[in-house]
Amino acid sequence: MSWRITGGQVLREGRLVPGEVHLAGGVIAEGGAGRGFDATGLCVMPGLVDIHGDAHERAIQPRPGVAFPMDFALRDAAAQCLASGITTACLGVTLSWEPGLRSVETFRATLDALAAPPPGSDLRVHLRFEADNLDAEPDALAAIAAGRVHVLGFNDHTPSIVKKLSNPKELGKYAGRAGVGEAEFEALALRAKSRRGEVPESRARMAAASRAAGVPMLSHDDATLDQRARFRALGADICEFPMAEAVAEDARAHAEPVVMGAPNVVRGGSHLGWASAAPLAERGLVTVLASDYHWPALLAAPFRMAARGAMTLAQAWALVSENPARALGLNDRGRIAPGLRGDLALVTPEGSLAAVFLGGEPAWIGPSAAARFG
Repeated sequence: MSWRITGGQVLREGRLVPGEVHLAGGVIAEGGAGRGFDATGLCVMPGLVDIHGDAHERAIQPRPGVAFPMDFALRDAAAQCLASGITTACLGVTLSWEPGLRSVETFRATLDALAAPPPGSDLRVHLRFEADNLDAEPDALAAIAAGRVHVLGFNDHTPSIVKKLSNPKELGKYAGRAGVGEAEFEALALRAKSRRGEVPESRARMAAASRAAGVPMLSHDDATLDQRARFRALGADICEFPMAEAVAEDARAHAEPVVMGAPNVVRGGSHLGWASAAPLAERGLVTVLASDYHWPALLAAPFRMAARGAMTLAQAWALVSENPARALGLNDRGRIAPGLRGDLALVTPEGSLAAVFLGGEPAWIGPSAAARFG
């Protein structure tokens, strides 16, 4: 069906201007007739593109020891994404040496379920590969070669996990997530750490496979300039969650995208006590915001940025649409222009979601928006 969205303020070429948006054949069209949608009083924005969100883990395992079938969990995830205005969601699928939620079995089940994806947002795989998970490297390489991984993240959480093993509360948390006893989890962690010398060669193989497949790569939690340089040499030209401002400055000096969390913006700072994302974005040091662990934060973040006064809403929206799409090499989305995917988020000036169009068709309608259809 063709659509004609009229009466709204449309985000085009970095500005909100009065206009119409026409959708036909799943994409944004130059013009034409179609069924009407009255967007009076609304902002017509490109759909949100989430480069990293792992809130789907709570749909899989809402509490320790309680799991749901993967196809059921991903249907819920796709629906939640749409209700947050996210039209493209890169699910942060952690492939760790841990059993349970982040195991190779869960990774395989996720890929199998996405072979017949649920209706809703375009769900993609952001493989967060734990450095010491050498036993799972063949699975990861096979998935990359088969085109089932859309972005690769180099995770390295084992050292911090090992440091916390002496803390009964932290050990209990990790063991509960993994679904094993505390002694077994500790043994698994120490075994993973014992193979640390093999990590550099593994990373090189993973990077080579990603380059060959055209899969974008990102580093994660870079603490030093040396770490950023090492990942840059591998071809990981996206810097995610830098732990020091100097790392973000260095990445931007190399024209690399820098990712930080939208929850950081909405909450006014990092829940881990790291750098605050909003002022770094205002200085141009953060160019992409990700939902991280909370999908609704991605929609709220540009409004919070605009309320701070240093960026317009149009400028802030690029952090959650155009910039992540470009970083991922998804040149068919993230903007409102003829020929691009018909993915739109229609929002009130205050930040409430009214409607979502996905692939040129209505996909989510807010309670107050049903009367807007002509």
